[in-house]
Amino acid sequence: MTLADVEAQTRVGVEAVADLLVGRTWTVLSGAGMSTDSGIPDYRGPTSVKATPMLYAEFVRSLDNRKRYWARSYQGWSRMGHAEPNDGHRLLAALEPHGQMGVVTQNVDGLHQRAGSSPVIPLHGSIADVVCLGCGRVTSRRELQDRLALLNPDVGQPRVLEHAELRPDGDAVVDDWGDFVLADCLVCGGVLKPDVVFFGETVPRDRVDQAYALVDAADVLVVLGSSLTVMSGFRFVRHNAKAGRDVVIVNRGDTRGDDLATLKVELGCTEVLAGLRDLLSA
Repeated sequence: MTLADVEAQTRVGVEAVADLLVGRTWTVLSGAGMSTDSGIPDYRGPTSVKATPMLYAEFVRSLDNRKRYWARSYQGWSRMGHAEPNDGHRLLAALEPHGQMGVVTQNVDGLHQRAGSSPVIPLHGSIADVVCLGCGRVTSRRELQDRLALLNPDVGQPRVLEHAELRPDGDAVVDDWGDFVLADCLVCGGVLKPDVVFFGETVPRDRVDQAYALVDAADVLVVLGSSLTVMSGFRFVRHNAKAGRDVVIVNRGDTRGDDLATLKVELGCTEVLAGLRDLLSA
């Protein structure tokens, strides 16, 4: 396929999305594909490296598992903690005057919020926060990073990780974790956990209700960069389709919701959003 063919294919895809959105309201459901241009990998994309995330039950039942998690997270924070919004995040925020009602995101990186999107409902929480499983106190992940550095002076400074070494939830590939010293809650001494929804954990009901309300407020649901493998995101596609409303999916590779989509476009999120900006602003 020539460059001209690729450009023509992109133009046709973007125009099809614009035709469905012009003059209508739309809510976005975003996934990891929105943040890959910010250096944050995803679990299921065409170029993703196979990774097995820690389950919530594994984290809470075992001190060794928590050591392994936090040793990995300590290294991974060097990338996650400094990731910046990419052009796709900024383009999406700029499209709010053109019918975009808000974002329901499966990502925990906070990049939609930093790019200026509002409202944003973070289904799976925020990697920038840490919660105590004992008293519920929420504190800063950056603050915890400093505490972990003091408790583990022999670990050395977290290194800048290559894409294949970093996991989407901020973990890194770390082999030597057995002697890693954990930090407990400064108030009650309880177990600290990232304030994100682990696999096997339930999204808080009030957050789900807010997401449904934002989806129901729009004419169209636009999925950006998600394989929809996880039910926490897929349910909104199923809900919208059942209600007879349009669903647009922009994702490289197959998704669980393809059969329910009014339109499926296999293009990158940023290139589609750039084209939408030009067409919807005309």
